[in-house]
Amino acid sequence: MRNVPAADSSFDVLVVGGGINGTGIARDLAGRGLSVLLCEKDDLAAHTSSSSTKLIHGGLRYLEYYEFSLVKKALAEREVLLRSAPHIMWPLRFVMPHDPGMRPVWMVRAGLFLYDHLARREVLPGSRTVDLRRHVAGTPLKRGFSKGFVYSDGWVDDARLVVLCALDAEERGATVLTGWACVDAQRSAKTWRVRLQSARGETREVTARALVNAAGPWAAQFLVECAHAPRDKALRLVKGSHIVVKKLFDHDHAYIFQNPDKRIIFAIPYESDFTLIGTTDVEHHGAIDAARIDAAEIAYLCEQASRYFENPVRPADVVWSYSGVRPLLDDESGDPSAVTRDYALELDASATAAPLLSVWGGKITTFRKLGEEAADLLAAPLGAPRGTWTRRAHLPGGDLSAWIGPAQRPDTDFTRFVQALAQRYPALPVTLCWRLARCYGSRVELLLDQGQLGAEVAPGLHEAELNYLHAHEWARSAEDVLWRRTKLGLHMSEAEREAVADWCRAHWGENSSASAHSPSAAEEKTCS
Repeated sequence: MRNVPAADSSFDVLVVGGGINGTGIARDLAGRGLSVLLCEKDDLAAHTSSSSTKLIHGGLRYLEYYEFSLVKKALAEREVLLRSAPHIMWPLRFVMPHDPGMRPVWMVRAGLFLYDHLARREVLPGSRTVDLRRHVAGTPLKRGFSKGFVYSDGWVDDARLVVLCALDAEERGATVLTGWACVDAQRSAKTWRVRLQSARGETREVTARALVNAAGPWAAQFLVECAHAPRDKALRLVKGSHIVVKKLFDHDHAYIFQNPDKRIIFAIPYESDFTLIGTTDVEHHGAIDAARIDAAEIAYLCEQASRYFENPVRPADVVWSYSGVRPLLDDESGDPSAVTRDYALELDASATAAPLLSVWGGKITTFRKLGEEAADLLAAPLGAPRGTWTRRAHLPGGDLSAWIGPAQRPDTDFTRFVQALAQRYPALPVTLCWRLARCYGSRVELLLDQGQLGAEVAPGLHEAELNYLHAHEWARSAEDVLWRRTKLGLHMSEAEREAVADWCRAHWGENSSASAHSPSAAEEKTCS
């Protein structure tokens, strides 16, 4: 079993939760020279962190709720992240058609002025007004929309971002353990004694000098039931759902649409052949693992998108959907859309108890900053040998300099990298070359330098890639491969997805599921 620590192994820090915050914290701590164990009961990014709108953004609409500090922090992170991994993150221009019945022009312009100037920009262009009767983005819209506003944010492959953080943590000495839950943690004056349990029922007991609760929507439950600690913060669980339809437009801009209920939705180019539409904000009261889109959410997203597109979007057009539960800090807002997307770090430490750090809330764009602040809190009590380091660091695969020379701009650097990759491997089909470059960046050498791609298990997916994902990226099932490490499941038929599942069962001996984005249900008492 890969990475499973021996009984009674000792670590400086045990991080519970393999989402973006847990892997980001583990990465930062490992880079400071501390010994780290990260445990996740399912797959990396199996829940909330693979169910986002997949944007690196400041959150334009948060300005309306006076979240200036959060927006400024997120805006400042955009270009830091884009430079760290240009293969999985890239700039994206957004078009907001002006609806006279919504926010007035002066308000939109004021918001965009703040958005342009709250943080320094070097790569992303500023906002401008466009004539939708002449701009390419106006073509698929209803004729009544003549004026629009264009501004910049970024796109990210959220699940791959989590995997890259875990890879970086491991390469810096951390142990990353998937398929193992933290089921009990006993605290003493200097250490935590933690019991881990696998999906098969095996157990391990390890010790750690500090415990990090990064269990996302399970954070409050973990704190009380597994760490036996009091809970001072309250989480508000809000389900966000997205739908995917065949592509609705041929250009590379995304849309942000204002709705009569004062919310917004996005319509974003997705996986070349599709359009991603989302998100909803619905209070979630059921089992976290069981969050699924419902008919009302599908109808809502279709209705709001159809207010803008000339060709209406209908529920029958939906080819895929996904839902995630966001663990938001409860600020007693009546409207789920108004609940803050900021985070809080709560350190419980004293001379008589080993440190416990809990992470409340957060969003993908601020994960690096959150990880840095969390590591700062633990660095002194644990005596970390090194200081902050992630701001100028690349994520695995993100340093393209060996292929293209010194970095210039993240977007043009990636284009040059694809060209260099095609020259080095001229036999690679063009579409496969581009996809592998997007997924793996400079780490593609680990996959391609095996000499042979091997049999094509399903269209565009070869044995060499499956072997790489299993050996290096913790993939244990066809679901891990098709819906998180890649999005190839979206492009395959049911029979082709089942062929991948058969291959995984035959070679990995796992109970693989390939047909849907549906993490397996967990027992009530597994909290990580």
